[in-house]
Amino acid sequence: MRRKALGLVLFSITIPIVVTAQNVPGQTPAQNPASASAPAPQIPTATQVIRLTVQDAEAEALHNNPQISVYRLLALASQQVTREAKSAYYPTTYGSLTAVEPKEGSRIAAGNLNNPVIYQRFAYGVTLAQLITDFGRTSNLVASSALRAKAADMNAIASAAEVRLAVDQAFYNALQASAELKVAEQTVNARQLVSDQITTLFNNKLKSQLDVSFANANLAEAKLLLLDAQSVYQAALSSLSEVLGSPVQEQFELVDTTAQLTAPPDAVTQLVDQAFSNRPEIAAQGYAVQAAQRFQKAERDSLLPDIRALGAVGQVPTGAPQLDTWYGAVGVNVNIPIFNGFLYPARSREASLRAQADEERLRDLKNRIANDVRTTWLNTQTAYQRISVTQQFVDQTNLAVDLSQTRYNLGLASIVELSQAQLQQTQALIQFAAAKYQYQIQQSVLRFQIAAP
Repeated sequence: MRRKALGLVLFSITIPIVVTAQNVPGQTPAQNPASASAPAPQIPTATQVIRLTVQDAEAEALHNNPQISVYRLLALASQQVTREAKSAYYPTTYGSLTAVEPKEGSRIAAGNLNNPVIYQRFAYGVTLAQLITDFGRTSNLVASSALRAKAADMNAIASAAEVRLAVDQAFYNALQASAELKVAEQTVNARQLVSDQITTLFNNKLKSQLDVSFANANLAEAKLLLLDAQSVYQAALSSLSEVLGSPVQEQFELVDTTAQLTAPPDAVTQLVDQAFSNRPEIAAQGYAVQAAQRFQKAERDSLLPDIRALGAVGQVPTGAPQLDTWYGAVGVNVNIPIFNGFLYPARSREASLRAQADEERLRDLKNRIANDVRTTWLNTQTAYQRISVTQQFVDQTNLAVDLSQTRYNLGLASIVELSQAQLQQTQALIQFAAAKYQYQIQQSVLRFQIAAP
């Protein structure tokens, strides 16, 4: 009977851990019995579980994320600046009401070259001023404002691209955390089974206390891994909720819709050219350079004359008899700058230097984007190669666990060898779970760097 019972126990020990990181569940820690021994911290969350794909997540973030609204509103505000500059093309009209009670015989004697008499009167009227020409200053100001509005539009597009990238990163990080949580849960279950079996063998005087200690230590290590995995998973859900614009932590059933992973492009030079053509940040900085150049021309044109038409009409219903009841006049006013302490030349020089600085910013931006594209391309290549390597790692560690388990059951190996094999298997499974999603994150980063749709 003892030999028969031993055979049954040995047969039950040889159950290996088999985990495929490509099968990513939307399971929460509370749905697995193994997590009961190591509960995760309680975080206020939404009760409804939302089924979510990466495409749904991007659409929701573009609708709800406040950063999108911020840059859209700034773009609209920039358009109003253009309208402000265009207002110089239209007449300026204002009405006036004037009532005066002067001292008898008073004249303004100081502060003016003439000596105007002050009459007792009440009057009202309308004054109109219309710009005829300022020799290009206003047109350059309008063009500069319009170009800055276009730059703001490009910044809004860039902000949307950054939000999409943040969504992709948060989504695939959450999928990776879910896969690692699955590995941790199955590791706890498997090591709990081994611990129970070795404890049974020890109670039947078939294994030593050392074997029980190693098995229990491995089980405790697995539970610590489970605690960390639960915390990382909840943090990933919190980050995903934040980038989606939700003030509370949502509970998601994440769905990976990627049918098959494709290899990254072979050449990086074309990717750099594509980034230079498509990145909205480059377009925005290009508009900023043009706007600075037009503003410099506007500041230069401050040295030219300003010609305006003026008109006034009104009535003096009561007052001094020297004044007619109605008054009116039209004329042309030419303002010619002569000297103002070198203010206009200094402003023109300042604008020129700032335009040159914007040109250097554009050059620096292109250099940084080219470097980012090359670095991201290399990271994508490495991430793609890691998928096959980690798959081989998993296969070899599964084989090592099977062999170590068999050797241990036959008494040819110690519990230390089995524990080491189990540890390597767990590490391999975690790395394999991460490899696929890290590659998808790198693909998203590469799409962002070249502004691909």
